[in-house]
Amino acid sequence: MAKSRKSKQYNRPAPAAPIVNPSTERTPEQAQGNGNLVLVAGVGAVILLFWYYHLLTLNQMTDLSNGLMMPDQMIGGYSVEHIEALRAAMDPNAAGQLNYLHKTAGILFPLFLALVTMLAVNLNTSRGPVRWVLWAVPMLFAVIDVWENRAIDALFNGPVDPAAVALASTLTTTRWILLFATVAILVGVLVASFIRTFREKWEASKQGLL
Repeated sequence: MAKSRKSKQYNRPAPAAPIVNPSTERTPEQAQGNGNLVLVAGVGAVILLFWYYHLLTLNQMTDLSNGLMMPDQMIGGYSVEHIEALRAAMDPNAAGQLNYLHKTAGILFPLFLALVTMLAVNLNTSRGPVRWVLWAVPMLFAVIDVWENRAIDALFNGPVDPAAVALASTLTTTRWILLFATVAILVGVLVASFIRTFREKWEASKQGLL
């Protein structure tokens, strides 16, 4: 009986190897291509959000403030006098609309821009200190932008505090500087990637002709 059991164990068929679906295996080139598609869509979304937030809705807010510019648009900052004039011109409903704008497009735009820029850096730069430096700028921009929105909204509640105005004004100027720096990184990385890809294809075409 023992021998028959052993022979049955030895005669058992070996377990079949798992079937590998070759369609699920991605090469680095395919992964890069998928990342580039996401990047193109992200850049389009950022451009749309910038137009909607900065060029459309913030400009429309001047209809509710007797033509006075919103603090968000003032790159060089603003004074206590400007905030007092805004508070006098804008009723609670107008201030509420600005607050709602800050909570919607005012959050989506910096987050989308930061994520898209970080994706572009991740796809087109090698790991190392340079990548972390290029990541730090868009991340800091997003943090400062959201902080600035809260600081501006606080200016419409309670009495005007010169220290709060100075803080919000500094945040606005810093936010615009970081915005320009983030856009410069995004454009620079994309242009460098395009030039590198063009050179690689050019070299490959020359070798094919030889």
